[in-house]
Order: sequence, then C-alpha cells, then structure tokens
Amino acid sequence: MEIDRRGLLKAAGLSLLGLVGGSVWYVISRAKLPEPSPTPKTLVGKKWGMVIDLKKCWGTDGCTDCIDVCHRVHNVPRFGNPKDEIKWIWTVPYEKAFPEHQLEFIEEDVRARPVPVLCNQCDNPPCIKYCPTKATWRREDGVVMMDYHRCIGCRYCMAGCPYGSRSFNWKNPRPFIKKINFDFPTRTKGVVEKCNFCQERLIQGLLPACVEACKERALIFGDLNDPDSDVRRILRSRHTIQRHSELGTKPKVFYVL
Repeated sequence: MEIDRRGLLKAAGLSLLGLVGGSVWYVISRAKLPEPSPTPKTLVGKKWGMVIDLKKCWGTDGCTDCIDVCHRVHNVPRFGNPKDEIKWIWTVPYEKAFPEHQLEFIEEDVRARPVPVLCNQCDNPPCIKYCPTKATWRREDGVVMMDYHRCIGCRYCMAGCPYGSRSFNWKNPRPFIKKINFDFPTRTKGVVEKCNFCQERLIQGLLPACVEACKERALIFGDLNDPDSDVRRILRSRHTIQRHSELGTKPKVFYVL
C-alpha cells in the first residue's frame, strides 16, 4: 500500500476536522515503507556507528571537506541565511557541542575549536516516537531514515531531537542547489531532512562520503557489533564522549580526544 504526500496531507486535514478519526492514522501507520534493495556489493552491518577523532580533525584549520562533500552529494541547498539553513553536517564550538563535559581547566583554545556534528543515529531516537506518519523510522542496522513523501511538515521530530540534527525546508530548495546530483533525490518545500549515514552509498559497497573525503582520516565508520571493526578498536583504546548521552537516546556517534 503506497500513500503519497498529497494523500497524507488530505488525510491529516480530515483527521483534524474529526471526519475520519483515528482510522486514517491506522491506515498510514501500516503503509509500506520503502527499503533499498541490497546488491552483492552492499556493506552489511548490524549496528552502524561513527567515531570522530577530534585531534585529527583539528589537524587542518578551516577544513570543511566532510561538510562540502556531504552537502554536494545529497543536494543540500544553500539559501544564504540562517533562518532557511539546511544542514546535514556542520560544526559548533566544543563548549556548545559538549556543555555537559566542560572541564574547569580545559584550554581556552579547545573550548572554541569546531566540532563536526550530525544526526546521531540513536538507538533510542525520540524523533521516531513523535512522528505521526512514520516518515521517520529506524532500519535493522540502526540507521534512522526519512521518507520525504510521508513527511507532512509538522516538525514534531525537530522538537523531539535534542541534537538539532533536522532541518525544515521553508521554501523550495531546488533553485538553491548549485549542481544537482541526480543519483540522490531532491526535496520539496515543507519537508524535514537530515543525515542518513549515506545509506545510498552503503548499498553500493561504499563508505559514507564524509568518511572518504576526510584527508586526516578523522572520521571512522563501521559496525559497532563487530569486535574487530575499526570503530570498536578505537572505542577500546581511547576515552570517548558523546553528545547528551545522559538523555538516554543512545547515540551512535562517538568523539575521541
């Protein structure tokens, strides 16, 4: 059963008017979710995760390679103003990324250092709980996905995400994409979007674009359930921190210093 975005909006409107009641959401919640078809090259993991080595990341001042490639391959528009900004990966100062990890004697230089942040692909993602149309769901390998056709723009998922990892298209993004990558869908006005751990690349046997683009090899990606993976090796050998781990979202993006 397939339900397009126009149908979702109509159903939502009828539901709000009390004409069809809860049966609409019952039907929507059981509509088939799109799943990519695996290929012989597909990277298979039981729980994908990422480690960001901040010392390596800070090795090249002003580097934005991971951001640039991510936004280019995923057709992220550049509106030129903070209000309409769409971001899949971006940076914030260390002290804002980890307010709960502030140390009294930490170097002032570290406090202002840029930290790459993105969707944390949580094991317990609040965004899914708040989405009334199941436009957001979690795959078996842990990647939190978006179905742009199901999204009705209510922005409940944005309110539920403690990481600010979701962006809303206040206007048509397509005229603001410098060069469209036709291998990845563009979005429309009125939908939410975010990082998807490059699931479209994983199915082709490729690592996330940000991981490949990082010259310093500061981004490490792998299966957290595989004890021999690079991410598990680093997690065993280095002290790691996470963003807002105290909230119980169980983020799968780790940072090492």
